[in-house]
Amino acid sequence: MLIVTGATGRLGQLIVNRLLERVPAERIGVSVRDVRKAAGLAARGVRVRSGDFTEPGTLEHAFEGAERVLVVSAAIRGDGASTANSAAIDAAREAGARHILYTSHQAASPLSLFPPQRVHAATEEHLKRQGVPYTALRNGFYASALGPYIGAALRTGTLAVPQDGPVSWTAHEDLAEAAALALAGDGVLEGITPPLTAPQTLDFADVAGVLSRITGRAVTRVVMDDDEWIAAAVAGGMPRQAAEFSLTMFAASRNGEFDVTDPTLGAVIGRPAKTVQEELETVIRSR
Repeated sequence: MLIVTGATGRLGQLIVNRLLERVPAERIGVSVRDVRKAAGLAARGVRVRSGDFTEPGTLEHAFEGAERVLVVSAAIRGDGASTANSAAIDAAREAGARHILYTSHQAASPLSLFPPQRVHAATEEHLKRQGVPYTALRNGFYASALGPYIGAALRTGTLAVPQDGPVSWTAHEDLAEAAALALAGDGVLEGITPPLTAPQTLDFADVAGVLSRITGRAVTRVVMDDDEWIAAAVAGGMPRQAAEFSLTMFAASRNGEFDVTDPTLGAVIGRPAKTVQEELETVIRSR
């Protein structure tokens, strides 16, 4: 059985949908914290079981009969994230999975200025030590992370954020397609993958230019001081802790951590990976 964790999240749902195009539903199982949210998958014949990385005892039942397990990284901030991811990997090994896959990130590094990349690096090291064939999918930075900044820019005509650097903004849909292919077939992606990215990198000045072209309205990029931006974000309703976390993404990008592209994603999915312009057009149409 092919097991996908986090199947009610954005990426997990897309992965399961792509899997259902390739393998019979009865070969697919999902591990979710709230089985009610996966009722639609159950109706399609997918095995739905409750499992929570922070309660490892629940994973034995969730992973029962696993041939291959895709661990979608825990949506947890802080030290608990590495522990949770490792617990899921351990449970997959103990369930007898002959291949374990994990959604990592293109910039995984213990030295990253962006805390999630340190979590991914630690999880990759744990994965390597299991003695089981594995795949760490080094996903490009999700293009959906641009959403909150785009909304403000479209309202005001100003894209005002801290100094940043180029990022290979990548579509969830493309990454889900690659993950489904890797989970469903041997030899598609193995070990630590090359960066799975869109074909170009853009900084926020580039994003402002793309928004201007799409909308026909001038969107101006304004660079804010880090402290000034945090103060403005908090005044706008963002919790200070969330604002300080978001700032680490800007710090890492201006340090060049996300300034990389690679053709592997397009080669695996058999078509060009989506560009940022295509992603932004979709975001704007949905508003």
